[in-house]
Amino acid sequence: MKLHEYQAKEIMRRYGIPTPRGKVAETPDEVFKIATELGGRAVVKAQVHVGGRGKAGGIRVVNNPDEARVAGSEILGMDIKGLTVGKVLVEEAIEAVSEYYLGVTVDRSQKSVTIIASSEGGIDIEEVAAKTPQKISKMWSTPKEGFMPWQARSLALDAGFDEGTIARVGGYFSGLFKLFEREDAELAEINPLMVTKDGKAIAADAKITLDDNALFRHPGYSDLWEEEGDDPLEQEARKRKLTYVKLNGDIGVIGNGAGLVMATIDAIKAEGGEAANFLDIGGGARAEVVQSALELILMDEAVKAILINVFGGITRCDEVAQGLLKAIESVNLDLPVVVRLVGTKEAEGRAILSETPAVTADTMVDAAKRIVAIAGGGI
Repeated sequence: MKLHEYQAKEIMRRYGIPTPRGKVAETPDEVFKIATELGGRAVVKAQVHVGGRGKAGGIRVVNNPDEARVAGSEILGMDIKGLTVGKVLVEEAIEAVSEYYLGVTVDRSQKSVTIIASSEGGIDIEEVAAKTPQKISKMWSTPKEGFMPWQARSLALDAGFDEGTIARVGGYFSGLFKLFEREDAELAEINPLMVTKDGKAIAADAKITLDDNALFRHPGYSDLWEEEGDDPLEQEARKRKLTYVKLNGDIGVIGNGAGLVMATIDAIKAEGGEAANFLDIGGGARAEVVQSALELILMDEAVKAILINVFGGITRCDEVAQGLLKAIESVNLDLPVVVRLVGTKEAEGRAILSETPAVTADTMVDAAKRIVAIAGGGI
């Protein structure tokens, strides 16, 4: 779950990371009022779940409240990469003498948390990594090991931080690491970390992405979730409590178990096809869940055919077949369907499917071959 900049900054302040003074506004008049409270000179920043706000004109530096009102009226309602700006963050303008980057995320290749620092803040870190990789430094740790002050100093020094700045920002590394761990984040990032003339270091921009699977441990964060920026089908899947990810192909995929679904997508790819989605109905899925999953798949206009791959352990094959039968009866299922059922109640499931237009397959490879042929206009 992505957080808005102002929400991320609220969390960072709890971990001892300073941010500019500011408030959120939803009308030009509110922008004017906040800018007045800040003394006139301010920054008006669009709050949308997408990058590139500045390049799109969604971030403006203003010199007085009147300019702030104009900026607010122009930014509010603006379309940025398909998202409509409904609120802006109005905060004090910071004059920086240097800018840095700090980030914490998961490095799956190292099976650990990686702490990233760079002396090149304020621009896309991906661009820095591509053009000047020597200006990016990394260090790895785990929640059990933690992140010690000496590691923060070593990383900052290696990243090219000014020596006078290192002592001031060392605690920010530890704070960001603690935030990442305790708030169950997937990403915690400060870009840029601005250092002012008087030596203060301030998080001028902040980004936090939370792990959806850990939200049950943070009940208060569920209220922060917004549909903005999510794919409409993924929004619908969330309402239906289905594990779904939209992909770019034309073959709908349903399976029970993340590993089986991923293997099914790979099998389709190996046969020259492309999956339209990842949809895991989980273990023990009953007929109603299968029906709901099929209804969701049918909402995707790109889908030409559907492959259902079920290994019946906890999930009974006859329940899956019943769900498919109910879906055919309740919705206009006019797409070809290939089903592979193996395991518990396999014979019963296939007997039910014999009364439907669905094509059965004995193996996953066979099912993938058939569905790719069908989606491509074959037999």
